[in-house]
Amino acid sequence: MRTDVAKGIAERWVHYVASAMPGFAGAFFHGGVTWLPDAAELPPTSDLDLMVVLDGPLPDVKLGKLPVEGVLLDVAYLPRDQVRSAEHVLGQYHLAGSLTDSRVIADPTGELAGFQAAVAEGYPRRSWVRWRAEQARDKVLAARPLREEDAPADQVTGWNFPAGVLTHILLVAALRNPTVRTRYLTARETLADYGQLDLYPALLDLQGCRGWTPEQVTRHLDAVAEAFDVASAVVRTPVFYATEISAAARPIAIDGGREMIARGDHREAVFWLVATACRCQMILAADAPEEVARFAPAFRALLIDLGVASFADLQRRRAETTALVPAVWAAAEAIMAANPALVDD
Repeated sequence: MRTDVAKGIAERWVHYVASAMPGFAGAFFHGGVTWLPDAAELPPTSDLDLMVVLDGPLPDVKLGKLPVEGVLLDVAYLPRDQVRSAEHVLGQYHLAGSLTDSRVIADPTGELAGFQAAVAEGYPRRSWVRWRAEQARDKVLAARPLREEDAPADQVTGWNFPAGVLTHILLVAALRNPTVRTRYLTARETLADYGQLDLYPALLDLQGCRGWTPEQVTRHLDAVAEAFDVASAVVRTPVFYATEISAAARPIAIDGGREMIARGDHREAVFWLVATACRCQMILAADAPEEVARFAPAFRALLIDLGVASFADLQRRRAETTALVPAVWAAAEAIMAANPALVDD
């Protein structure tokens, strides 16, 4: 489906459904779709991200993945306070790129339109780019300490996501989308474009997959797919990632990984494979504890291959993540210095 057609479907959903939500204060496109030309095909392994702005308390659980007319929407709620000014938006690395042009779908108060031009003007300015890159860097350094009393899946998640944010430092410096599932692929391409590819093996070492083969990734993905199908059938607990483990999300979480392996980007598929494996374990523990033992050996095998089979391993990997921050920041500095899209203040 063409991107503009998919956007049209999303816009209709906003006008007929989201606009009726209590406190509705606006909506805009977010994430990867904002970086695609309207004439481009929206990949079947991609969803379409929407931010729905609400004035007042947010629902306890995000709406998440939602199939609508052949498009998989991924709907997140955003407090109105988070888009109160151009300066506030420009200072948020995950948000600034989504409000740089006419991507606003609904704006009942007129506030978004009122500062959108200022966001577009400030987005490439060197001071703001550096600020956002520092924000990503500080997110890695301020990650919550790992806790030995947590379940292994929670511990692994507590390592995996902060380590993955290292890629966002680089992407923000390059004015590229700080994507979620394909962050390592985009980071590799960015490092290559700016002559910094020597850093990439260290990122893979942190992930624990530098030496993995396509067959190895496929074997683990097959195991995750089995757990995914069971978890998606039993999930009941209202957690924020619940719709990520659903039949609607399977083309992204599982098929998207297979597509990357087929392209030769097997190591770049590992980040989301690990995230998905952990979420499946969490759902099974909460909603089908009788199934945990069935999938525990495959999950354990995954952790062994990643080199994080114990809490001590995870603590060591977290320390290595922190130790790599200066090298990643040096690469980000070089990218910002060489990036022709940046504008001096």
